[in-house]
Amino acid sequence: MTLDRRKFIKTTLAGSAVMAVGGCTSISGGGKKGSDTSDVELKISFQEGNAPGENLNEKFDFMEANGVVGFEPHGKALLARKQEYLDALQGRNIKMSAVCAGFDGFILSTDPEVRKLCRDTMEQLIIAAGEVGSTGVIIVPAFNHQQPAMPHTQETRDFLCEQFNEMGTLAQQHGTTVILEPLNRREAFYLRLLADAASICRDINNPGVTCLGDFWHMTWEETSDYGAFMSAGDYLQHVHIASRKRRLTPGEDGEADNYVEGFKALKKIGYDKYVSFECGCEGDRAVVIPAALELLRTQWEEA
Repeated sequence: MTLDRRKFIKTTLAGSAVMAVGGCTSISGGGKKGSDTSDVELKISFQEGNAPGENLNEKFDFMEANGVVGFEPHGKALLARKQEYLDALQGRNIKMSAVCAGFDGFILSTDPEVRKLCRDTMEQLIIAAGEVGSTGVIIVPAFNHQQPAMPHTQETRDFLCEQFNEMGTLAQQHGTTVILEPLNRREAFYLRLLADAASICRDINNPGVTCLGDFWHMTWEETSDYGAFMSAGDYLQHVHIASRKRRLTPGEDGEADNYVEGFKALKKIGYDKYVSFECGCEGDRAVVIPAALELLRTQWEEA
């Protein structure tokens, strides 16, 4: 891919001038920065495996009874069971949050056929996400085990911006977004910091391209939960949460499971999307999950 670098530089300089005159907006803190943080609601979402229950309706009953308002399906399950999900959600106070991946291939493959497989399956997921009212489809550029992959160069980043811009435009046409997820270095060589994901969103400048912050990955990569979320600002479309040592249910790692600084930033930027459980569970879900919800709500109030 070849970018018009002169145009890019002019755009960057112009953006810098606006920031100098008018202050920072979406790049650090978003348009709601400085609002009354007491009005920002904690909207909790579950993946299908989080809630106890023998079937989908029992799980949704538990979620409603415990004030969980979002459901994050896996992409492959969504494609296979879309109508089942819609029927089960009918009349409930639960909405689709993000779609958790489900694509095949990977976008940074050196093999054009593998890249095409990624694009084709992402297109299916984006269309399905729009049909169920999801906030977006989560995508990781490449996991460590996915080889051979493009080198970590400027040309690779330019290529990534081009691909995500095209997917973001499709997502906008279907009323949803593409959500870039940074991972920790043990899982991915590319895109590990939330600020890096946000900078890609900024450079693409397409409302269909957004990013995700995951407390688990942030534990290993970020120097500050607060700083990470503030760097994402209005580009932040989804948040994952888990315990901070073993990736279990929040609270199962004891005092390590502190999310207050991250919650302070989410409230500061006026984050109005979902905080979604992506975690295992060591204890009895019927006991551990309500305790986790109480912990998060208490820490949200403290923030």
